[in-house]
Amino acid sequence: MASGTADRSHATVEQRQHRMRSFAVLCVLTCRLVGQTPTPHNSPILRGVVLECEQRPVGEIAIRAADNEVLRYQFDRKTYVERDEHMIEPARLIPGEKVEIVSDRAPGFVLRYARTIHVVQPVAPVKPQRTGLPRPYNSRTDAARTGTLTFSGVIYRINSEKFVIHTREAGDLSILLRNDTRYLEDGQVVDLAQLKPNLRVFVRAGKDLYNEVEAYQVIWGSILAPR
Repeated sequence: MASGTADRSHATVEQRQHRMRSFAVLCVLTCRLVGQTPTPHNSPILRGVVLECEQRPVGEIAIRAADNEVLRYQFDRKTYVERDEHMIEPARLIPGEKVEIVSDRAPGFVLRYARTIHVVQPVAPVKPQRTGLPRPYNSRTDAARTGTLTFSGVIYRINSEKFVIHTREAGDLSILLRNDTRYLEDGQVVDLAQLKPNLRVFVRAGKDLYNEVEAYQVIWGSILAPR
């Protein structure tokens, strides 16, 4: 009996020691986890560069963080997006823009939900390069633009992209040619090739996104001659 009691006592001591060692290891691991900083996946605020954004009201946006890690967020119609102090749609975000995202875990979303997206460094729009000759106005398929600006003067210089006219009011003025610029000679639609230096013309024009004047209609011939 004494031997059996001693064996049981010895086993009980070993079990207690095992539980104490397990508890100590668990405490160490817990302390280490508590001391760790949150990863970007769990950070509520993150700054990064837009890689891509789905062009729809509800979708996903991919951001490259400072450590080059790519993170994805979900957005919807309630996501507040701001650029230059103006509210915009998420789909209007441009790859390359630096943004700050405030996000959290929301029910029904697999990824972190973007509450707000603030553009802190917009990307300047790239002006497209004009290539080839402008296409003349097609009266059957194209709608004529009227514009809000009008000029009259004599053509001083012309090439495939623009022409310069001398006006009394504004002096020499450079006007861009569009692919759908309409050319009218004596009231008839003609090609760009008919537009020559020294012609007195009347121009209906407007300004593009880069604040440059572009021609919508160029008119010359007997229709402009005084009666």
